[in-house]
Amino acid sequence: MTSPTTLQLVVAAGCLTGLGVAGLLWALTPIHPDLRDALDRLSPHQHLRTPPAAAHPDAADLTDRLGRWGMTALPSRVWGPVPTRDLALLRRPVSRFYGEKVTFALLALAIPPTLTVLFNTLGAGLPVYVPAAASLALAAVMFWLPNYNVHDDARRARTEFTRALSAYIDLVALERLAGAGPRQAMESAAAVGDSWVFARLAEELARTRWSGLTPWEALHALAAELGLPELDDLADIMRLSGEEGSQVYTNLRARAAGLRTALLTAEKAAANEVAERMTIPMSLLGVIFLAILVAPALLRVMGGPS
Repeated sequence: MTSPTTLQLVVAAGCLTGLGVAGLLWALTPIHPDLRDALDRLSPHQHLRTPPAAAHPDAADLTDRLGRWGMTALPSRVWGPVPTRDLALLRRPVSRFYGEKVTFALLALAIPPTLTVLFNTLGAGLPVYVPAAASLALAAVMFWLPNYNVHDDARRARTEFTRALSAYIDLVALERLAGAGPRQAMESAAAVGDSWVFARLAEELARTRWSGLTPWEALHALAAELGLPELDDLADIMRLSGEEGSQVYTNLRARAAGLRTALLTAEKAAANEVAERMTIPMSLLGVIFLAILVAPALLRVMGGPS
């Protein structure tokens, strides 16, 4: 009868052979890139949105190189949906996002075999199919972890953007009240703050001076690209001011107050959720305290004379 050690070696050899054949077939299969994704990366609009760190090859690290390799070597259907708006908001290149997915998957494939070797050294005797299944399952989970991280970071960035935008709208309203024109009011207000939100707005407004777009058209495009409806509302208000000469001071102040009210409501809702979750451990402590009080009496009743 074949010993377990020999069987494990045979199974491992078969798995490695199968992986080698699958990798060879994958390398020889012609790659069909996503035409829309390729055209988006080659468009001048995407080139202008490229973060400074991704525009210089010297600043690219191993993660970026892995991502660029994956973009050219792996089919587009492997990656699944790409959070384009979230990445644009965070100013992260798609290559870094792909590189993180590849890195996390490779780490997940390496962790279970390493732990298995350690456990077998201590005498656990785990079969080969256990680390193989664990590696595949962990790699699938870790491959999608960057999607969650990007979504969570983008959610916090949008909240910060909305908070800074309310202050920016107030500044634009004050500039308009002082007699500044629409473009001058928007540019002067963007130059006041030093946060990344004000810097992003100032960059977009400065680009309109040579792109041929009006400031509100640029804000419309930025709002659509980043998924920021609040910025789209500001662009509509400033369009009325620039094209029709409307007095928008009251509208701007009302919009800023509405943003602050919405943020305050969201923070109160989050605080209420935290308070509700805090009642659970307090309730458990109350149940444990009652159990401690009742337990001696129950033990006396149950352990009484028969």
